[in-house]
Amino acid sequence: MTATAAARPVSRAWRAEPPAPPDLEAPLAARILIVDDDERNAFAAVEALTELGHELVVARSGEEALKRLLSEEFALILLDLHMPGMDGYETAALVRSRKRNQHTPIVFLTAIFRDEAHVFQAYSAGAVDVVFKPIDPFILKAKVQVFVDLYLKTKEVERQSAYQQWLLDEHARVKAEKAITERALRRTEAQQEAILKALPIVFHSRSIEPPFAPQFISDSVEQITGFPAHRFTSEPDFGASRIHPEDLAIYVERVSTAARTGHYSAEFRWLCADGQYRVLQDQGVVAPSVDGDAREIFGVILDATDRRSLEEQLAQARKMEAVGQLTGGVAHDFNNLLTVVLGNIDMLATRKEEDERRMRRIEAVRQAAERGRDLTGQLLAFSRRQHLTPVTLDVNRLIREFAPLIRQAVGEAVTVDLDLPPEALNTHVDPTQLETALLNLAVNARDAMPEGGRLRIATRREVGPAPLGYVAIEVTDTGTGMDEDVRARVFEPFFTTKDVGKGSGLGLSQVYGFVRQSDGEVHLESAPGEGTLFRLLLPASGAEAEAPRRDRPAGEVVGGAERILLVEDDPTVLALTLDVLTGLGYQVTTATNAGEALEVLRGKADVDLLFTDVVMPGGVNGLTLARAARELRPGLQVLLTSGFVGENRVIDGREFPLLDKPYEAAALAATLRKLLDRPARKKRRATATAG
Repeated sequence: MTATAAARPVSRAWRAEPPAPPDLEAPLAARILIVDDDERNAFAAVEALTELGHELVVARSGEEALKRLLSEEFALILLDLHMPGMDGYETAALVRSRKRNQHTPIVFLTAIFRDEAHVFQAYSAGAVDVVFKPIDPFILKAKVQVFVDLYLKTKEVERQSAYQQWLLDEHARVKAEKAITERALRRTEAQQEAILKALPIVFHSRSIEPPFAPQFISDSVEQITGFPAHRFTSEPDFGASRIHPEDLAIYVERVSTAARTGHYSAEFRWLCADGQYRVLQDQGVVAPSVDGDAREIFGVILDATDRRSLEEQLAQARKMEAVGQLTGGVAHDFNNLLTVVLGNIDMLATRKEEDERRMRRIEAVRQAAERGRDLTGQLLAFSRRQHLTPVTLDVNRLIREFAPLIRQAVGEAVTVDLDLPPEALNTHVDPTQLETALLNLAVNARDAMPEGGRLRIATRREVGPAPLGYVAIEVTDTGTGMDEDVRARVFEPFFTTKDVGKGSGLGLSQVYGFVRQSDGEVHLESAPGEGTLFRLLLPASGAEAEAPRRDRPAGEVVGGAERILLVEDDPTVLALTLDVLTGLGYQVTTATNAGEALEVLRGKADVDLLFTDVVMPGGVNGLTLARAARELRPGLQVLLTSGFVGENRVIDGREFPLLDKPYEAAALAATLRKLLDRPARKKRRATATAG
């Protein structure tokens, strides 16, 4: 055997076998990572997503999720925001810090952080979407499927790219197979083009600099918009010019952030060729620079019109359910009150009874009316439409002075502990509403501790978006606690877990409405068997605190002989108020609208005080009337009254005093004397008399 012959088998033994081509027929799989410390929430997510057919992996903490991501690849991460230890924000930051996971979509799940500030923080932390708990399976599946489809199509493109590379390598290695390789390459390209055309997804690349001119856009854009792809690439401003004017600014802002964050996601209305707007969802990532070339954005556009329509229908259905619950609760309580009122009125009208029994019936009518007034006030508090009289007060001083009433309300079985710092914590709120909120929380805590327990009220300063931070008031009990379903609904009006007749379901809704109307926040922490913590965050104030004003007991009703212009459009209220005022000795002129009142004021009639309703027909309300009256008669005293001033009118009591309806005769008489007996007015009257 010659040396040459001996070398040949050795050469064949060391010759590398050609790599096998990627299997284009093998099914692509996606893995989804669900990160949630609550086993029930994780189970709910798994149940909702199982039918999609993807592999679902559950991690109980942020640490476990990071360990998984070190060695495993996921198409999507569903990440709970509120977790003990490492929360969702910190976990997301660590995920994004690793190059391998920089572009893995993260969808935050949250049941607590629903306000715009937390949603903005979630997107800033790298989230591509936020889903609120309790999770709607339909919406969750729809959102997950979009990202998984994008992941699978990306993998398909990568596999196609690998296949093309294999073909090129084969072409270079075996010239004899050139024709076969070219046919395979053409077949692959045709498959890729067919996939792109068949998918309801538009792939695009664009400049990273404004106006973000498209450099490539797939032909499938015509299926959605009705315009061919070349219109977008040949006319750089064409795409942006057809975005709805209300959506354009936010779209430009979102795309502009891609240069800083590396990705963006925006949803907007786009005017299609048929003259109709469709909702499009545009998501993209910034491609890294290659050899110093300018970076560009690669992204996809989805038609989200049907999804948006379904979400709006779902929101409307939930709104109608809430309205139905609210209407039913109002009807139930007011029908009970009206039964008492009408029944006693019938008895008074048809029976002759001794004075003692007649007074009992009158007192029952009064109590029912007062309960109706309180119920209306609680409803306005929840809707943030109540009339507030805010003052600057020291929260610690108010709580110390109010503590005896709280201890009396909760009973001897409950120990009340106060943890109040020595320094003043000032805020600008309505003291009566704050006391009512604290009393409502205390009573709810008492009912959650039927065998007794401990109620703790603590205050402290807390940083926040308010200019001076917040004053935090924490009310904690050692009661039975709440499960997730109760926590999600606890602030709804008329929702209660108490037995019939033991709670109206409006106490906590009053707390929520008052705090939110005061530009504050309410946070809730609770779990079954672990008690409950309510945290009220009220904007801190740098002004000097005023002394709490306490209502004085009603004394003797005092009238007068001054001249009053009474303006009221409701004939029954007008007649009743006229009787009350004339019974107090006042000289009264009446008007049913602002026009009639202004005619009186433009005349020569003497008027000492204008008493007008705020909400009136005719296009001129009581507030506008009061201002016009002051221009006509600068020294005129004004008193406003209303059962509901409306959400677009702000009356803070500094321009004109306001007496809330329904009011009692004693309250009206005292308010009138307070205005008519002012020193400045007495001086003007004395001067007029001397002249």
